[in-house]
Amino acid sequence: MDSKKSSPEAYFQKMQRHFEQNSKIREVQAHSSKVHSVAWSCDGRRLASGSFDRSVSIYTLDKYGFNKESNYRGHTESVDQLCWHPSNPDMLVTASGDKTIRIWDTRAGKCVNVVNTKGENINICWSPDGNTIAVGNKEDLITFVDAKTYKPKCDEQFRFEVNEISWNNDNNLFFLTNGQGFINILSYPELKPLQTLHAHPANCICIKFDPTGKYFATGSADALISLWDLDELVCVRTFSRLDWPVRTLSFSHDGQMIASGSEDLLIDIAMVETGEKICDVPCTAPTFTLAWHPRKHILAFACDDKEKHDRDAGTVKIFGLPS
Repeated sequence: MDSKKSSPEAYFQKMQRHFEQNSKIREVQAHSSKVHSVAWSCDGRRLASGSFDRSVSIYTLDKYGFNKESNYRGHTESVDQLCWHPSNPDMLVTASGDKTIRIWDTRAGKCVNVVNTKGENINICWSPDGNTIAVGNKEDLITFVDAKTYKPKCDEQFRFEVNEISWNNDNNLFFLTNGQGFINILSYPELKPLQTLHAHPANCICIKFDPTGKYFATGSADALISLWDLDELVCVRTFSRLDWPVRTLSFSHDGQMIASGSEDLLIDIAMVETGEKICDVPCTAPTFTLAWHPRKHILAFACDDKEKHDRDAGTVKIFGLPS
């Protein structure tokens, strides 16, 4: 049965069985310090991670396993977030506290462009059409960079705490979550304020769009995940199983599952349409980044794991392999 065509109940049962049989977690020693961000290339062949140790690591996932391929250096401060080009599986961009973003080409195995910015960068996203990169810094300034010339196009300064940023799938709206619990929606490319949604009573931390374009979800310091209908801009469901602030979210490639990470010692995987829990992924430490594979039911994540003497473990993990 094709998961895209099955009823929610049939899909739920199918995925419960799937993860009973595919519950293995494999980890790779990735960095010498905390991992801040993980993301898959658009074709799912590579995973990238960025770390407090200032480096970027690349891994391959193939029939032979999950292996570290290379390590890139160049940033002089922590790599706080990264993302891949939406359609070119060889290009990715990283945001760092060193007041730069760096564009890397896995074919060349090196950084191919450095863009100087106006502050310590903490958030980054690539527009769905591949033409623009948006980067946010600690001073709540968002810079839009032309992804062809790698020159800044414009800056937008906000008077409130800006957290995660994202375009919608159609590339005509720009969303940001803020410290007052709101979602701000701007027109794109005009960047005119269109709407402000009061999503949570506490800090609205993260936002993700589902691949089908039907929903987006936000995670908050109130430990809730809100699911929003993108056309109606109304909240259709909340997920409330976590006890700690929701730090990271990801939709599965078919748009039917959502994974959420927090300081709870588990990752919650739930049905988007019903909110039912499909399974938990056990963790030994808080989870601050996770990402579903773009074609398979495999989840990458990184926790704030510690080794002996309280040293950061710096590991990257994937869940969903055959048990």
